[in-house]
Order: sequence, then structure tokens, then C-alpha cells
Amino acid sequence: MSKDKTKRNTAYFHLPGLFEFYELYRIFLSLFHEHREYFYDWCEIGSIYGAPSDCIWGGGRVEDETCDPSDALALMQKYGISARLTFSNSLLRKEHLSDKRCNTLCALFSESSRVQNGVIIHSELLLDYLKENYPKLYFISSTTKVLTDFEAFRHEVERDDFRYVVPDFRLNKQMDQLDTLTQIQKNKVEFLCNECCWFGCKDRKACYEAVSRKNLGENREHHCTAPESEQGYCFSKAMQNPGFIGIEAIQNVYFPMGFSNFKIEGRGLGSALILEFLLYYMTKPQYQLHVREEIYLDNMLDLF
Repeated sequence: MSKDKTKRNTAYFHLPGLFEFYELYRIFLSLFHEHREYFYDWCEIGSIYGAPSDCIWGGGRVEDETCDPSDALALMQKYGISARLTFSNSLLRKEHLSDKRCNTLCALFSESSRVQNGVIIHSELLLDYLKENYPKLYFISSTTKVLTDFEAFRHEVERDDFRYVVPDFRLNKQMDQLDTLTQIQKNKVEFLCNECCWFGCKDRKACYEAVSRKNLGENREHHCTAPESEQGYCFSKAMQNPGFIGIEAIQNVYFPMGFSNFKIEGRGLGSALILEFLLYYMTKPQYQLHVREEIYLDNMLDLF
């Protein structure tokens, strides 16, 4: 989605698992376009993001690849949806820039004919490299930067390098400060809605760095010490997080303030949980069973 096409009072959702959940999106996107009446008229799909397995530029999560990148891109092109490569590794060095697999993906996604594709990015080194070598791509400042200081976040939004900036989820409810942004700046803000991480976590950056090291082939685990971390992701728990943004808040708080972009996390969580996100954020309650049935009955999709 181009920033000059932003419609007021429309939520542009940026969805997880471009490669990992290809089969789910193959069915869901067909329903979304053929049965638009099933879904809220105030929402659109802004992008779908992810990275194939074994990408050293990857960050945020280590995900499993379940489809050919050309197939994933073709699906996005079919429905006019921007595809984003999640290349948010924060620890890249100059020798990593020549990686064949990652460069091949950037070249592939650069040649989109229908809609512009982007890269979610952390490393300044990689940003400079991509700007020079793949100028047709746009860039998103990654939430892995853990921007919890509002003035640092504002500075990031002011940078021309980025079409969108994803702040740390703990800035989601800083309403007085968020309202000081200009409308042009608000159009660049992409809120992470459904984070389950402990609101008081002080190790978030270290957690992301551990994922970056793992993608680089370094076998270092990060052991989370947050309360109840052993339970893993739970959507009902995420809904209780002080930073959670639900559909009522989107319509009644963020729309009136002039915000339109909302990111849903979920890479690595499994198709069944992603479906629950799609139902909650995008599907009218009276049609949620219809969507579930269409997806559950597809023999190509293993939700569990």
C-alpha cells in the first residue's frame, strides 16, 4: 500500500507469515475478495510479511519456509497486496551483504509489476546496501529496534528512509505524545497490536539479538525470565496486555486520531492461531463460522 493512498477511517492490517502460512492465505485471500461481505468494511490488507528459512538477513523470529518464494509473490500479486521481506537482523556485518539467497529474494521482489514490495529492516548497513542495489523496494523500520523513548521514535518517523515505522508496543497507548505527530507522520506509524510479551520486559532487545545470532548460525539461546513465559503465546493473554490494540480501540480511538496502520504478529505461532487473528480483527462475528468452515474443510491445509 502506497502512503499516498491511505484512506481515513480504514485499518490497513499488516499480516504475518508470507511464506510460512502460504496455504492459509491461499484460501483466506480468496474468501476476502470473493465474499467481501464477510469482513469489516473498515479494514484492508496493507501487506503480508515474512522471510523464508535459512535467510541470514532475517530477524525477529526464526520461521519455517513452506512454499516457494515465487509462489508466495505470485499470490500477493494476484490480489494486489504488498509483500514484505522481514530482514531485521540487527547484527549483520559487511561480509553478510553478498549472501546469494537474500540478494536473490530482493531481486525477485523488486521486479513486481502490480504493487510495490518492501523490506522490514533494522541494520543501517543493510539499509544503505538495499537503497543502492534495490531502489524499487520500500523500507519499514522494524520493531526489533525496541523504540521505547518517544523522541527517538519521533526521530525515526521523521527519516525519509522509511515509509513506515513500527514502534515498541509500549508506546501504543502514549496518546498525548502520539497526537503531537503531524498527519503525514501518523500515516507512517504502524502499531504492533497483539504482542504477548510482558509489558515490563527489559530483555526485549537481547531476545531479538539472540534470534539474529541464530539466523547467522550462532547457536546461542535466550532464556526469557518474564513471568509465565513458559506458557508461550496465548491470544487471551495478549488481550490483557496494557499495549494491546483491539478492534474497538482501532475504530474509536486510533481512527479519530488519524492512524491507519496496524501490524499483527504471529510468525512461528501456527496456522490455527493466525486464523483466530484474522477472525477477530477482520471478520464480522456472524460470518466467522463461515470462514472457519471454508478453511477447515480445505484438505490442503493442516491447521494443527
